[in-house]
Amino acid sequence: MKGFKFLISFLILSISTQLVAQTNSAGISSKDALQRLVEGNLRFVQGKSIRPNQSVERIKEVSKKQNPFATIVGCSDSRVPNEIIFDQGLGDLFILRTAGQVSTYASWGSIEFSVAVLGVNLIVVLGHTSCGAVGAACKADDVPGHIIALTNSIKPAAEKVKHMEGDYLDNAVKANVAFQVVSLRKLDPILSKYYNKGQLQIVGAVYDLETGKVNYLSEEYISTITK
Repeated sequence: MKGFKFLISFLILSISTQLVAQTNSAGISSKDALQRLVEGNLRFVQGKSIRPNQSVERIKEVSKKQNPFATIVGCSDSRVPNEIIFDQGLGDLFILRTAGQVSTYASWGSIEFSVAVLGVNLIVVLGHTSCGAVGAACKADDVPGHIIALTNSIKPAAEKVKHMEGDYLDNAVKANVAFQVVSLRKLDPILSKYYNKGQLQIVGAVYDLETGKVNYLSEEYISTITK
């Protein structure tokens, strides 16, 4: 009997998820969502932030439901607060942050939730200049505790650019983002399906700590560095 109830609940959840994924979104395309982020970051860089959706009315509005228009997979660094650098407000962005924006099972499940349940159709993997986690992965020294799990995830990207021209850390930061973008695009069973059907866009970007500007990686770079 318990098994039957579980099956019914699972079927109801599956159907509800499909319906929500089609209707419960911010109502904009991935292209428009990306443009909104670009424009918000430009305002931030120019010192013209409008700080939208931060009113008392907005608090009450989003208490009933959330319709974020983009998911940001970013670094935990305190200098990269996503809502501020993109000049967005309550309920606008679905955000996951870990050092070096390294994703694991809990992160993957959260990202999938944002896509399959909340209807997000744009994911931005956001690295940043002078990233400490990436810097640690570039060094041969051992790191303490569970930090090793982060650096081990980043090391393949760091090794890829080890002998490239230019600043090693800068190159590794970009490569790490590119590797993570490709990994999410291939992640089964949800993200890969949505991405391959053209229902989801997953892009990479790097935030410049000195200027505040978010620079997006080209598809050509992502394709070349991850070969």
